Amino acid sequence: MKIDPFMLKPEYREYVWGGNRIRPDADRTAEAWLVYESNTIIEGPLKGKTLFEAVESEGEALLGRSAVNRTGKRFPLLIKLLDCADWLSLQVHPNNAQAEFWEGSGSFGKTEGWYIVEAEDRAQLMSGFKPGTTRDEIQGAVGTSALLDIVERKVVEKGNAILIPPGTMHALGPGLLVYEVQQTSDITYRVYDWDRPMKAGRKLHLEQAADVLDPNAGGDLFSLDTTQSAEEKIITCEYFELRVTENNDRPVQTHSDGNSFHCLTMIEGDGMIEGKGWQRKLERFETLLIPASCGSFRIQPGAHTCLDAFVPE
Repeated sequence: MKIDPFMLKPEYREYVWGGNRIRPDADRTAEAWLVYESNTIIEGPLKGKTLFEAVESEGEALLGRSAVNRTGKRFPLLIKLLDCADWLSLQVHPNNAQAEFWEGSGSFGKTEGWYIVEAEDRAQLMSGFKPGTTRDEIQGAVGTSALLDIVERKVVEKGNAILIPPGTMHALGPGLLVYEVQQTSDITYRVYDWDRPMKAGRKLHLEQAADVLDPNAGGDLFSLDTTQSAEEKIITCEYFELRVTENNDRPVQTHSDGNSFHCLTMIEGDGMIEGKGWQRKLERFETLLIPASCGSFRIQPGAHTCLDAFVPE
């Protein structure tokens, strides 16, 4: 059974480090959760259901074969926008086995990928440790500002991307607007929070972090090569792939063949998405979820940047 594409109602988080680029009329918005199990569908026959409920009722027709093989009737991804007006905490995420050990059966680990939507001049992120850093040095610094002396800082710019494997110490810095795609997990172990008050919901997780930290995990920055085709994937891992279509002068065709849903997010400009019997215009920061049963679709030419996240074969 074919399921038509649909949009979800974003959920917003107002953490201490947030800015006002996602919602200029709000005092502060740190994160917009664009695609998550708890988001509500706002149109079509599935209107009013959460994405979790829609997956329960529609199964493979919505998810596709690859997603069902990986996570069963669970939506496998979480997609966000993050507006960083201040440093996020230094943190680390577990892999699947570690997540089940610390959080219980059915928990997923967290591999995540970042695409830099906007970056102020000399904006930075932290990812991994400086070469030669030992586990003893890390253990001695966990929970303190001494971590700032051993983590690796990377200057980033618009269009950069990075894959953050589980076990990687990392943090986003001020001046960044970031698109994030990750496993469907929000497990975060904070290791250092810039000496902010340890209020409810922002405590440190030093025992868990000590277990899951990998001194050798880092993550390399890379950029979309403008000489590549518009269909080029910029992030590829076991759990997701991210394709960037930028200022394409011809239609970009995608053939899903029932393998995976696709989540299209317009991060610059606006653009038209078309499939058999349907078409939708996406404005900046809007996301369209295209179920696996929709078959092929195309991104029409335009002055825009569109990100397409899906599950690999």
